[in-house]
Amino acid sequence: MAFVRAIKIRSVAAVVCAAIVGLWSAGASAQETDPPASNVSVSANAGWVSQYFYRGIKQKTSSASVGLDVAAGPVSVGTWAADVGDGAEIDLYGSVGGEVEGFSFSAGGIAYLYTGQFDDTYLEGNFGAGYGPLSLEFSVGQYDNFGAEKQNYYFVAVTAEHMGFSGTVGGFGNDFSGAYGEVGYGFSAADLDFSISGILNDKNLSGLSDGDGQPTPGLTLVFGVSKTFTIK
Repeated sequence: MAFVRAIKIRSVAAVVCAAIVGLWSAGASAQETDPPASNVSVSANAGWVSQYFYRGIKQKTSSASVGLDVAAGPVSVGTWAADVGDGAEIDLYGSVGGEVEGFSFSAGGIAYLYTGQFDDTYLEGNFGAGYGPLSLEFSVGQYDNFGAEKQNYYFVAVTAEHMGFSGTVGGFGNDFSGAYGEVGYGFSAADLDFSISGILNDKNLSGLSDGDGQPTPGLTLVFGVSKTFTIK
């Protein structure tokens, strides 16, 4: 099983990498008047959170992560990995974006891969838009579901940000269900980025139950610290 899973991860990674290369080429073609490497930036990041939550769903208590991002004009690609207990989560992603008169937009894709049995592969197409302090995310994806029937889902979220404060409301649809809200504050000190957030998830996402065994909403406080390293 582990050998088959490794082959599967490499196959998905190859597909995603091919798509990322295509996005990169498209972006490079659109920037013909620029020197080939003049607008390329490379950065790395490392971080830790007291509770790793993603889209309102708890992944692991106390999780460390690392990442690498490359941007060239409107095109960006990257990878991010986090400890999820049973192995690691490894994300591969790429996007193309831009801004016109204060209105930002992006389109891309991401693969969520796992080295252990914590979860199975998710493949997503992502679309984003923003104006001023508001941004909108819409993602559509497919979940491999450990060999059972694959599941299709979508995710929608709206985020507002102002002077370090942020608030997000998001939810799932189609074969997935559940919604959550998150409020947080982030600041920088001593070359580090710190964050504190409160996450309220509904009974479909919390994984909690009351004394009668019925699903119940959950509220969690999360602390985080991270550092970004500029490579180029």
